[in-house]
Amino acid sequence: MTQSATKQLLDLYREQSALEDYQSGVPRWCTGCGDNAILAAVQRLCRDEGLRPEKTVCVSGIGCSSRFPHYMKTYGFHGIHGRAFPIAEGIRMARPDLTIFVNTGDGDCCSIGAAHWIHALRYNMNMTVFLHDNQIYGLTKKQASPTSPLGTKSNTTPRGSYLQALNPLTVSLGVSNVSFIAQAVDWIPETLFDIIHAAYHHKGFSFVRVIQRCPEWLPKALDPWLQDPARVQLVHHANGIQIGQGLSRVYKNQIEHDPLDIHRAREIASDTDLIPVGILYRNPDVPCYEDTRQSGALRTVGAIQKNFEAELDKYSV
Repeated sequence: MTQSATKQLLDLYREQSALEDYQSGVPRWCTGCGDNAILAAVQRLCRDEGLRPEKTVCVSGIGCSSRFPHYMKTYGFHGIHGRAFPIAEGIRMARPDLTIFVNTGDGDCCSIGAAHWIHALRYNMNMTVFLHDNQIYGLTKKQASPTSPLGTKSNTTPRGSYLQALNPLTVSLGVSNVSFIAQAVDWIPETLFDIIHAAYHHKGFSFVRVIQRCPEWLPKALDPWLQDPARVQLVHHANGIQIGQGLSRVYKNQIEHDPLDIHRAREIASDTDLIPVGILYRNPDVPCYEDTRQSGALRTVGAIQKNFEAELDKYSV
């Protein structure tokens, strides 16, 4: 018996996708690299939320983190160094119906792509962004990045880096129109997923910095925080993330923080001795740029034909 096109479409959207439906190839990241944890969390999110692979796109720049689209069985765009944000913004304006994930590294985002990063925060376009921050250039074999701690010895700073590390959280919280800032770590997968889940459900530019280990070039850099759970501060709130009993037994350093309080968020983000984990700021009332500019309106058949004919009219004799 034949089915109507409408019923076939409805059946398609009722299908439940398995985790394997979002997995593409075997990741080539190093064993123990934090990129693997982020990939697993995003794939789990896609499955749990029932995101259609053909309605999902992953955008990246250049770096270890930017291989992310290769391992997602969705649409993907592996861009050029530092340009993930303008690519994602173009997709959002042309196809507002798509779910967009952006993956960028501490060099890709905070160095060559810094200007795009700042203005992407201002535009507040609806996409979920993961800053994979391992505090080093990994793909090009150990050069100091903007987030490398003072004194980091690398191929470009053999005597140790001379500058204090840039703090992506405080920078982001200082930009006008910012709407969602959070921080996670790759070694606490429960909170990593909860933060990614909240970021996906926020309408606007959701910026999640993920502090991650680089087992190849900085294998011991994060050992003080791994070996002393008291140096990790879990940030919870009814409007943020909740902390389970299992985690509470290990991570006893916790604070309650209302994500609407941007001044307190800046104070928490400025503490360099502790690693705050949670949602620091969330304001759902910040307008999205694509809504202001009516994204997708210029992509209708009538609009395309009108613009095409207007261009031809320029050459009429």
